[in-house]
Amino acid sequence: MTIRVLIADDQMMVREGFSVLLGAMPDIEVVGEAVNGRDAVERVRELAPDVVLMDIRMPEMNGIEATREIVAADGAAKVLVLTTFDLDEYVYQALRAGASGFLLKDASARQLADGVRVVAAGEALLAPSVTKRLITEFSKLAEAPRLIPAAQQAAYGELTERETEVLVLIAQGLSNVEIAERLVVAESTIKTHVSRVLVKLGLRDRTQAAVFAYEARLVTPG
Repeated sequence: MTIRVLIADDQMMVREGFSVLLGAMPDIEVVGEAVNGRDAVERVRELAPDVVLMDIRMPEMNGIEATREIVAADGAAKVLVLTTFDLDEYVYQALRAGASGFLLKDASARQLADGVRVVAAGEALLAPSVTKRLITEFSKLAEAPRLIPAAQQAAYGELTERETEVLVLIAQGLSNVEIAERLVVAESTIKTHVSRVLVKLGLRDRTQAAVFAYEARLVTPG
């Protein structure tokens, strides 16, 4: 199955470079480009891509606002945020807006393509240096009130003990295979637990599940 990709970046050379790199992959098709956030939102409506490569700092509408609108539209498009700043202050905001992953623009062609595949499959993707920044942002929440809505707080109470355990392991960055090994169960069982967690909490993907776990104080940074 071919993964349809939209590239949103205000720099033409970046868009063309990514188009060439991804276009060389047999399972990826670049279906369009967008020059800013607002253009990206409109192009998503027109082209219905599977994954949007989203720059953060763009004119007219930035990548965070565009991500929020794309996710709110409840389409199938997943957003993979790309930035040149490994300590970008918008990392946390982008993930809260619904981005499924985060990569640096200096990633190799293979890392970029693999990132698209991971996000398209519904997995979370965070570059190691970006993860450090994210943990720093979560640490700032330690003394703040819980940020999760009342409806999600109630839904959290409906999770089974095993589902809660899986949620915590997701937030710690473990894959389904790693969680299965940790809990000594089949990978298919973990996939079922993950799906149930997402449905019960009304979350879009594993990245949002990780954000939820930190904001609900199920996981402590550090």
